[in-house]
Amino acid sequence: MRAKRATSIGVLSAAALLLPLPYATGAAGAPPDGPRTTTAHEASGGTQSLAFAPAHSDAPRGGRAAREITARSVRPYSLVGVVWERGDAELHGRVQVRTRDAGTGRWSGWHELDAHTGDRPGAAAGRSGDGRGADGQVRGATTPLWAGASDGVQARVLPERTRDGAPDARRLPDGLRLELIDPGPGPGSDSGSGANSGKESKESKESKGDKGNKESQGSKGGKEGKEAEQARKAEEERTGHALPALTEEQTRTEYGSSRAHLAPRPRIVTRKGWGADESLRQGEASYTGAPRVAFVHHTAGNNDYDCAQTPSIIRSIYRYHVQSSKWRDIGYNFLVDKCGTVYEGRAGGVAKPVMGAHTYGFNTNSTGIAVIGAFEKDEPPAAALDGVARLAAWRLGLGGVDPAGTNPMTSGGGKYTKGTQVRLHTISGHRDGFDTACPGARLYDKLPRIRQDAAAQQGR
Repeated sequence: MRAKRATSIGVLSAAALLLPLPYATGAAGAPPDGPRTTTAHEASGGTQSLAFAPAHSDAPRGGRAAREITARSVRPYSLVGVVWERGDAELHGRVQVRTRDAGTGRWSGWHELDAHTGDRPGAAAGRSGDGRGADGQVRGATTPLWAGASDGVQARVLPERTRDGAPDARRLPDGLRLELIDPGPGPGSDSGSGANSGKESKESKESKGDKGNKESQGSKGGKEGKEAEQARKAEEERTGHALPALTEEQTRTEYGSSRAHLAPRPRIVTRKGWGADESLRQGEASYTGAPRVAFVHHTAGNNDYDCAQTPSIIRSIYRYHVQSSKWRDIGYNFLVDKCGTVYEGRAGGVAKPVMGAHTYGFNTNSTGIAVIGAFEKDEPPAAALDGVARLAAWRLGLGGVDPAGTNPMTSGGGKYTKGTQVRLHTISGHRDGFDTACPGARLYDKLPRIRQDAAAQQGR
């Protein structure tokens, strides 16, 4: 069992030291282009894939050498992550990236990417059909970072060293690559579609203040704004871009349920609504038993996004999971943004027991709900908490599960030895099933509130 990481970005244990890596700081202007490998750029989005190289001639040789991608200009992208050849290979080190804003030309500081996510298919991914790489294997991958519209990047991988200063005996994994994702244009009025519109400038955000998220949900204020918002939602529901919210009675009729504790279905934006390119995913969905536990995650990265950009963020995560990490589909069953909007994740039916790839060891008989954002230090918005509670109450209620209760689960490996019986809260954090800081300390602390609110939704 690995020791629990201290933060959502996978800080290593105190005993670990890191190889120093000299690096170019990069000017605020565009550095010269460097060689890169890219996939074909499609109208629906695309991925640039850059291979890491040894950092410097005086670095340790072989797999123990630090790796880097020097500061360079690239085609526009909005999400970045690092992958390696085999999903069963651990990356013992730190992964850091910084990005250049396409609008202002300014470089960000260094961001750390969590290399120990647990957001992946189980050990039998190849046999179950979730692996799409060589021999049916998934790739190893960090948590991706939503950077917004960017046109420059620099990255480095710093290997661990042991306490006495000797190079760690474990090498960095083979095939380290930096993946730069352009989500492409979205359906309808997705104002966050495409890498060129994935991020507002800092000045624009500051001038809008708190109005940004309200406007992103279509609100213009007053009666006119409410009517416009209602019309927009009605059109989305008419065209299949969203499933309408139902009352408790409508929910009973829709799903033919006579259970005593059934919660109303929340409004859910469908895969069509966020613009999923269904040609990317592999085959049909895999199903498991009815979910007995809902695992709550955060996507990590940052909270600097407008809710109108949520479809772009989800398309980027989808492309990263499927094309870069070689999964069959996006890993999460559902996603919730900071405005509380619920989105369908993995294909197969929102009310069906679709097996996701979200909590290593516990992907069966469970559902994965990811809150878009990072909540190790930042408080999760009340709207997001309400969205998770409404979703969990409905989804667990279909199977008669009490959101404030516990259920036994059998581990498939990872944090607990395979076959171990573990009793978990029916609304648990990712960290309850895997050694990770996810869903962040601040969101994890709110799980009791979510359980209570979800139970109330079921009339308990």
